[in-house]
Amino acid sequence: MNRRLLAYFLLDTSGSMRGEPIAALNNGFNGLVSMLRSDPQAMDSLHLSVITYDREVTNLIPLVDLASFHPVEITCPESGPTHTGQALEMVYNLVKKEVIKGSADRKGDWKPLLFIFTDGKPSDLQKYKEMTPLIKSLDFGVIVGCAAGPKAEVSFLQELTDNVVKLDTTDSSTLTNFFQWVSSSIEMGSKTQGTGESMTLPPPPSELNIIV
Repeated sequence: MNRRLLAYFLLDTSGSMRGEPIAALNNGFNGLVSMLRSDPQAMDSLHLSVITYDREVTNLIPLVDLASFHPVEITCPESGPTHTGQALEMVYNLVKKEVIKGSADRKGDWKPLLFIFTDGKPSDLQKYKEMTPLIKSLDFGVIVGCAAGPKAEVSFLQELTDNVVKLDTTDSSTLTNFFQWVSSSIEMGSKTQGTGESMTLPPPPSELNIIV
């Protein structure tokens, strides 16, 4: 069996994403899948899992290899909270169950990747703070947090990862650029992990502000 590269996407679908933002998110994410399909290495090893979170947390697309991935429409409720902590708990449980560890007679999966997209901040702050150290303990190849739009707060994402990007808007062209950058990051991840080096992210386009 090939060594797999597992990429988990946490996508904020709270009420504030209604309208153009959720349409832009669908467009950008489907574009990401199309771009990745043109990379033979990604087609060979990449598996995707999509978790959406608002009041409910849903594993919208359970882990599937890139070739078998079928886009589904991401939707959001009219209003409601952003249960980011619960979403992290789901990711934690999935990663513990799905990532195959190496053993004496076989190589395990590559280090998994985690991408978190939000246009706000966690509503379940206590759960979020509980889950942050647990997520960090999982040895992800990289965790990328994206705070999109004027109400998105970067401080909570910074508790989770040093790789935080800020988007000023949630329109279609900005999200398309973000997901193009994510595509490059995943392709780079699949190449650098094979060399044993730690993963570095490609330089972002001008619309993405890296928070240092």
